[in-house]
Amino acid sequence: MKGSSKPRAGAVRKAKGKQVGSGGQGRQALEGKGPTPKAEDRAWHPAGKRKAAQERYAASGGKGGKPAGKVAGQGSRSGAPRGASGASRRSKSGDESEIVTGRNSVVEALRTRIPATTLYVAARIEMDDRVKEAMKIATNRGIPILEVMRPELDRLAGEGGVHQGLALKVPPYEYAHPIELLDEILAGDETPLFVALDGITDARNLGAIIRSTAAFGGQGVIVPQRRSVGVNAGAWKTSAGAAARVPVAMASNLTQTLKALKERGVFVLGLDGDGDVSLPGLSWAERPIVIVVGSEGKGLSRLVAETCDAIVSIPISAATESLNAGIAASVTLYEISRLRAEKA
Repeated sequence: MKGSSKPRAGAVRKAKGKQVGSGGQGRQALEGKGPTPKAEDRAWHPAGKRKAAQERYAASGGKGGKPAGKVAGQGSRSGAPRGASGASRRSKSGDESEIVTGRNSVVEALRTRIPATTLYVAARIEMDDRVKEAMKIATNRGIPILEVMRPELDRLAGEGGVHQGLALKVPPYEYAHPIELLDEILAGDETPLFVALDGITDARNLGAIIRSTAAFGGQGVIVPQRRSVGVNAGAWKTSAGAAARVPVAMASNLTQTLKALKERGVFVLGLDGDGDVSLPGLSWAERPIVIVVGSEGKGLSRLVAETCDAIVSIPISAATESLNAGIAASVTLYEISRLRAEKA
Protein backbone atom coordinates (compact mmCIF):
# COMPACT_ATOMS: atom_id res chain seq x y z
CA MET A 1 0.00 0.00 0.00
CA LYS A 2 1.31 3.46 -0.97
CA GLY A 3 2.12 5.95 1.77
CA SER A 4 2.56 3.24 4.43
CA SER A 5 5.33 3.97 6.94
CA LYS A 6 5.64 0.26 7.92
CA PRO A 7 8.78 -1.24 6.35
CA ARG A 8 8.47 -4.28 4.16
CA ALA A 9 9.38 -7.54 5.87
CA GLY A 10 12.94 -8.58 5.16
CA ALA A 11 13.90 -5.17 3.81
CA VAL A 12 15.46 -3.86 7.03
CA ARG A 13 19.22 -4.13 7.17
CA LYS A 14 21.12 -4.31 10.40
CA ALA A 15 23.56 -1.51 10.98
CA LYS A 16 27.18 -2.51 10.66
CA GLY A 17 29.35 -1.83 13.66
CA LYS A 18 31.75 -3.28 16.17
CA GLN A 19 30.91 -6.87 17.05
CA VAL A 20 30.70 -7.91 20.68
CA GLY A 21 33.32 -10.57 21.53
CA SER A 22 33.09 -13.55 23.87
CA GLY A 23 34.95 -11.70 26.56
CA GLY A 24 37.29 -14.64 27.05
CA GLN A 25 34.53 -17.07 27.94
CA GLY A 26 36.05 -19.89 25.81
CA ARG A 27 39.61 -19.34 26.91
CA GLN A 28 39.39 -21.89 29.73
CA ALA A 29 38.34 -24.64 27.33
CA LEU A 30 41.51 -24.09 25.32
CA GLU A 31 43.79 -24.50 28.30
CA GLY A 32 45.42 -27.91 28.93
CA LYS A 33 44.46 -30.17 31.83
CA GLY A 34 47.97 -30.43 33.14
CA PRO A 35 50.44 -33.34 32.95
CA THR A 36 49.12 -36.87 32.43
CA PRO A 37 48.90 -38.72 35.76
CA LYS A 38 51.24 -41.62 36.29
CA ALA A 39 49.86 -45.07 35.49
CA GLU A 40 49.85 -46.05 39.16
CA ASP A 41 47.77 -42.96 40.00
CA ARG A 42 45.01 -43.94 37.57
CA ALA A 43 42.53 -46.19 39.39
CA TRP A 44 41.34 -47.96 36.24
CA HIS A 45 44.86 -48.78 34.99
CA PRO A 46 46.34 -52.24 35.85
CA ALA A 47 49.25 -50.46 37.57
CA GLY A 48 46.78 -48.45 39.63
CA LYS A 49 44.94 -51.63 40.60
CA ARG A 50 48.22 -53.25 41.68
CA LYS A 51 49.06 -50.16 43.76
CA ALA A 52 45.61 -50.24 45.40
CA ALA A 53 46.03 -53.96 46.14
CA GLN A 54 49.42 -53.30 47.73
CA GLU A 55 47.95 -50.52 49.87
CA ARG A 56 45.13 -52.82 51.02
CA TYR A 57 47.66 -55.54 51.74
CA ALA A 58 49.80 -53.14 53.82
CA ALA A 59 46.74 -51.79 55.65
CA SER A 60 45.70 -55.32 56.62
CA GLY A 61 49.08 -56.02 58.18
CA GLY A 62 50.26 -58.33 55.40
CA LYS A 63 47.19 -60.61 55.45
CA GLY A 64 44.57 -61.50 52.93
CA GLY A 65 46.45 -62.01 49.70
CA LYS A 66 49.64 -61.58 47.73
CA PRO A 67 50.86 -57.97 47.49
CA ALA A 68 52.60 -58.27 44.16
CA GLY A 69 51.87 -59.69 40.75
CA LYS A 70 48.85 -59.27 38.48
CA VAL A 71 45.46 -58.50 39.88
CA ALA A 72 43.18 -61.55 39.71
CA GLY A 73 41.62 -61.81 36.29
CA GLN A 74 44.09 -59.42 34.65
CA GLY A 75 45.83 -60.99 31.70
CA SER A 76 46.19 -64.53 33.06
CA ARG A 77 44.36 -67.83 32.82
CA SER A 78 43.94 -70.20 35.69
CA GLY A 79 42.58 -73.69 36.21
CA ALA A 80 43.61 -77.11 37.35
CA PRO A 81 45.54 -79.17 34.77
CA ARG A 82 43.66 -81.98 33.13
CA GLY A 83 44.73 -85.53 33.70
CA ALA A 84 45.61 -87.99 30.97
CA SER A 85 42.15 -89.45 31.08
CA GLY A 86 40.48 -86.24 29.86
CA ALA A 87 37.69 -84.00 31.03
CA SER A 88 34.64 -85.27 32.84
CA ARG A 89 32.32 -82.85 31.07
CA ARG A 90 32.15 -81.44 27.58
CA SER A 91 32.86 -77.74 27.88
CA LYS A 92 29.66 -75.78 27.62
CA SER A 93 29.07 -72.15 26.75
CA GLY A 94 25.62 -70.84 27.46
CA ASP A 95 22.47 -72.90 27.17
CA GLU A 96 23.10 -75.85 24.85
CA SER A 97 19.76 -77.53 25.42
CA GLU A 98 18.43 -79.40 22.41
CA ILE A 99 15.00 -78.78 20.94
CA VAL A 100 13.09 -81.75 19.51
CA THR A 101 10.37 -80.58 17.12
CA GLY A 102 7.49 -82.19 15.26
CA ARG A 103 4.58 -84.21 16.63
CA ASN A 104 5.98 -87.68 15.83
CA SER A 105 9.48 -86.85 17.09
CA VAL A 106 8.20 -85.32 20.33
CA VAL A 107 5.91 -88.28 21.07
CA GLU A 108 8.72 -90.79 20.35
CA ALA A 109 11.10 -88.87 22.58
CA LEU A 110 8.61 -88.85 25.43
CA ARG A 111 7.81 -92.54 24.97
CA THR A 112 11.50 -93.47 25.29
CA ARG A 113 11.77 -91.33 28.42
CA ILE A 114 14.30 -88.87 27.07
CA PRO A 115 15.02 -86.43 29.92
CA ALA A 116 13.13 -83.25 29.13
CA THR A 117 12.57 -79.98 30.95
CA THR A 118 9.72 -78.35 29.00
CA LEU A 119 7.01 -79.26 26.50
CA TYR A 120 6.01 -76.32 24.29
CA VAL A 121 2.51 -76.38 22.78
CA ALA A 122 1.24 -73.83 20.27
CA ALA A 123 -1.73 -71.73 21.33
CA ARG A 124 -5.01 -72.90 19.78
CA ILE A 125 -3.33 -76.05 18.44
CA GLU A 126 -5.49 -78.59 16.64
CA MET A 127 -5.68 -81.49 19.08
CA ASP A 128 -5.03 -84.93 17.62
CA ASP A 129 -3.97 -88.22 19.22
CA ARG A 130 -0.25 -87.31 19.12
CA VAL A 131 -0.76 -83.99 20.86
CA LYS A 132 -2.97 -85.60 23.50
CA GLU A 133 -0.44 -88.37 24.12
CA ALA A 134 2.45 -85.91 24.38
CA MET A 135 0.60 -83.81 26.92
CA LYS A 136 -0.49 -86.89 28.89
CA ILE A 137 3.05 -88.28 29.14
CA ALA A 138 4.46 -84.88 30.05
CA THR A 139 1.85 -84.47 32.78
CA ASN A 140 2.52 -87.94 34.20
CA ARG A 141 6.29 -87.31 34.24
CA GLY A 142 5.92 -83.86 35.78
CA ILE A 143 7.33 -82.05 32.74
CA PRO A 144 6.08 -78.43 32.60
CA ILE A 145 3.79 -77.66 29.63
CA LEU A 146 3.96 -74.13 28.24
CA GLU A 147 1.46 -72.71 25.78
CA VAL A 148 3.27 -70.31 23.45
CA MET A 149 2.48 -68.40 20.28
CA ARG A 150 3.61 -69.85 16.97
CA PRO A 151 6.32 -67.19 16.37
CA GLU A 152 8.02 -68.40 19.56
CA LEU A 153 7.86 -72.00 18.34
CA ASP A 154 9.29 -70.88 14.99
CA ARG A 155 12.21 -69.34 16.88
CA LEU A 156 12.77 -72.49 18.94
CA ALA A 157 12.64 -74.73 15.86
CA GLY A 158 15.16 -72.58 14.03
CA GLU A 159 15.30 -71.69 10.36
CA GLY A 160 13.69 -74.39 8.25
CA GLY A 161 12.53 -76.34 11.30
CA VAL A 162 9.07 -77.91 11.25
CA HIS A 163 7.42 -78.06 14.67
CA GLN A 164 3.71 -78.74 13.88
CA GLY A 165 2.83 -76.94 17.10
CA LEU A 166 4.96 -79.12 19.41
CA ALA A 167 8.52 -78.80 20.72
CA LEU A 168 10.40 -80.52 23.54
CA LYS A 169 13.39 -79.05 25.38
CA VAL A 170 16.11 -81.58 26.25
CA PRO A 171 18.91 -80.46 28.62
CA PRO A 172 22.60 -81.07 27.83
CA TYR A 173 23.81 -84.56 28.73
CA GLU A 174 26.07 -84.83 31.78
CA TYR A 175 29.05 -87.02 30.90
CA ALA A 176 30.94 -89.20 33.37
CA HIS A 177 34.72 -89.21 33.84
CA PRO A 178 36.39 -92.34 32.34
CA ILE A 179 38.68 -93.05 35.31
CA GLU A 180 35.98 -92.27 37.86
CA LEU A 181 33.69 -94.65 35.98
CA LEU A 182 36.36 -97.36 36.15
CA ASP A 183 36.81 -96.80 39.88
CA GLU A 184 33.07 -97.19 40.45
CA ILE A 185 32.99 -100.51 38.59
CA LEU A 186 36.03 -101.85 40.45
CA ALA A 187 34.57 -100.72 43.78
CA GLY A 188 31.47 -102.80 42.99
CA ASP A 189 33.65 -105.90 42.50
CA GLU A 190 32.69 -106.16 38.82
CA THR A 191 34.89 -106.91 35.81
CA PRO A 192 34.96 -103.76 33.65
CA LEU A 193 33.59 -103.97 30.11
CA PHE A 194 33.52 -100.67 28.21
CA VAL A 195 33.10 -99.61 24.60
CA ALA A 196 35.10 -96.66 23.26
CA LEU A 197 34.19 -94.90 20.01
CA ASP A 198 36.85 -93.62 17.61
CA GLY A 199 35.43 -91.27 14.98
CA ILE A 200 31.78 -92.35 15.24
CA THR A 201 29.63 -89.40 14.11
CA ASP A 202 26.22 -91.03 13.65
CA ALA A 203 23.92 -90.63 16.66
CA ARG A 204 22.05 -93.82 15.72
CA ASN A 205 25.27 -95.84 15.97
CA LEU A 206 25.95 -94.37 19.39
CA GLY A 207 22.41 -95.16 20.53
CA ALA A 208 22.66 -98.73 19.23
CA ILE A 209 26.01 -99.25 20.98
CA ILE A 210 24.62 -97.92 24.26
CA ARG A 211 21.70 -100.32 23.92
CA SER A 212 23.97 -103.31 23.18
CA THR A 213 26.29 -102.38 26.05
CA ALA A 214 23.34 -102.53 28.42
CA ALA A 215 22.06 -105.80 26.92
CA PHE A 216 25.36 -107.70 27.22
CA GLY A 217 26.58 -106.60 30.64
CA GLY A 218 28.75 -103.63 29.69
CA GLN A 219 29.05 -100.81 32.20
CA GLY A 220 29.81 -97.75 30.08
CA VAL A 221 30.62 -96.10 26.77
CA ILE A 222 33.48 -93.66 26.16
CA VAL A 223 33.33 -90.96 23.49
CA PRO A 224 36.08 -88.49 22.57
CA GLN A 225 35.45 -84.78 22.95
CA ARG A 226 36.30 -83.97 19.32
CA ARG A 227 35.22 -85.42 16.00
CA SER A 228 32.59 -87.60 17.61
CA VAL A 229 28.87 -87.68 18.13
CA GLY A 230 27.57 -86.86 21.58
CA VAL A 231 24.50 -88.03 23.44
CA ASN A 232 21.70 -86.11 21.75
CA ALA A 233 18.01 -86.76 21.23
CA GLY A 234 18.75 -89.09 18.30
CA ALA A 235 21.06 -91.25 20.41
CA TRP A 236 18.53 -91.31 23.24
CA LYS A 237 15.77 -92.52 20.93
CA THR A 238 17.90 -95.25 19.33
CA SER A 239 19.06 -96.49 22.72
CA ALA A 240 15.39 -97.17 23.59
CA GLY A 241 15.88 -96.01 27.16
CA ALA A 242 19.25 -97.71 27.73
CA ALA A 243 20.95 -94.30 27.89
CA ALA A 244 19.23 -93.81 31.22
CA ARG A 245 21.00 -96.90 32.62
CA VAL A 246 24.41 -96.95 30.91
CA PRO A 247 26.69 -93.97 31.64
CA VAL A 248 28.59 -92.31 28.82
CA ALA A 249 32.01 -90.89 29.68
CA MET A 250 33.88 -88.24 27.72
CA ALA A 251 37.62 -88.09 27.08
CA SER A 252 39.37 -84.96 25.89
CA ASN A 253 41.96 -87.21 24.20
CA LEU A 254 40.96 -90.80 23.44
CA THR A 255 44.52 -92.09 23.00
CA GLN A 256 45.64 -90.73 26.37
CA THR A 257 42.49 -92.07 28.02
CA LEU A 258 43.14 -95.57 26.65
CA LYS A 259 46.72 -95.40 27.92
CA ALA A 260 45.47 -94.36 31.36
CA LEU A 261 43.04 -97.31 31.36
CA LYS A 262 45.86 -99.68 30.38
CA GLU A 263 47.89 -98.44 33.34
CA ARG A 264 44.96 -99.47 35.54
CA GLY A 265 44.98 -103.01 34.12
CA VAL A 266 42.30 -102.67 31.42
CA PHE A 267 42.95 -104.64 28.19
CA VAL A 268 42.34 -102.53 25.05
CA LEU A 269 40.85 -104.42 22.08
CA GLY A 270 40.47 -102.63 18.75
CA LEU A 271 38.01 -103.88 16.12
CA ASP A 272 39.21 -104.09 12.54
CA GLY A 273 38.52 -106.40 9.60
CA ASP A 274 42.26 -106.99 9.15
CA GLY A 275 42.91 -107.79 12.79
CA ASP A 276 45.33 -110.59 13.65
CA VAL A 277 43.15 -112.01 16.44
CA SER A 278 39.85 -113.75 15.69
CA LEU A 279 36.90 -112.91 17.93
CA PRO A 280 35.48 -116.44 18.49
CA GLY A 281 37.03 -117.97 21.58
CA LEU A 282 38.81 -114.77 22.57
CA SER A 283 41.29 -115.71 25.31
CA TRP A 284 41.14 -112.38 27.16
CA ALA A 285 37.38 -112.32 27.78
CA GLU A 286 37.75 -112.64 31.55
CA ARG A 287 40.02 -109.60 31.82
CA PRO A 288 38.87 -106.00 32.24
CA ILE A 289 38.24 -104.89 28.65
CA VAL A 290 37.56 -101.79 26.62
CA ILE A 291 36.43 -102.46 23.05
CA VAL A 292 37.42 -99.70 20.61
CA VAL A 293 35.17 -99.27 17.57
CA GLY A 294 36.27 -97.14 14.61
CA SER A 295 34.24 -95.43 11.92
CA GLU A 296 32.93 -97.47 9.01
CA GLY A 297 34.88 -95.55 6.41
CA LYS A 298 38.25 -94.95 8.08
CA GLY A 299 38.30 -97.56 10.82
CA LEU A 300 40.60 -97.01 13.77
CA SER A 301 42.86 -93.98 13.71
CA ARG A 302 46.60 -94.68 13.64
CA LEU A 303 47.40 -93.54 17.18
CA VAL A 304 44.45 -95.42 18.65
CA ALA A 305 45.37 -98.61 16.75
CA GLU A 306 48.95 -98.37 18.03
CA THR A 307 47.63 -98.03 21.60
CA CYS A 308 45.50 -101.19 21.42
CA ASP A 309 46.83 -104.38 23.03
CA ALA A 310 45.30 -106.42 20.22
CA ILE A 311 43.35 -105.86 17.01
CA VAL A 312 40.39 -108.23 16.76
CA SER A 313 38.54 -109.21 13.59
CA ILE A 314 35.02 -110.62 13.25
CA PRO A 315 34.77 -113.44 10.67
CA ILE A 316 32.21 -112.52 7.99
CA SER A 317 31.39 -113.83 4.54
CA ALA A 318 33.44 -112.57 1.61
CA ALA A 319 30.31 -111.08 0.04
CA THR A 320 30.00 -108.63 2.94
CA GLU A 321 32.59 -105.87 2.85
CA SER A 322 32.26 -104.71 6.47
CA LEU A 323 29.89 -104.47 9.41
CA ASN A 324 28.12 -101.41 10.69
CA ALA A 325 29.91 -99.99 13.75
CA GLY A 326 26.91 -100.63 15.96
CA ILE A 327 26.56 -104.23 14.78
CA ALA A 328 30.29 -104.92 15.16
CA ALA A 329 30.18 -103.69 18.74
CA SER A 330 27.09 -105.79 19.46
CA VAL A 331 28.65 -109.00 18.12
CA THR A 332 31.83 -108.43 20.14
CA LEU A 333 29.92 -107.63 23.33
CA TYR A 334 27.82 -110.77 22.89
CA GLU A 335 30.87 -113.01 22.41
CA ILE A 336 32.67 -111.61 25.46
CA SER A 337 29.48 -111.96 27.51
CA ARG A 338 29.08 -115.58 26.34
CA LEU A 339 32.69 -116.50 27.15
CA ARG A 340 32.44 -114.92 30.58
CA ALA A 341 29.21 -116.81 31.31
CA GLU A 342 30.86 -120.12 30.34
CA LYS A 343 33.69 -119.64 32.80
CA ALA A 344 31.59 -118.18 35.60
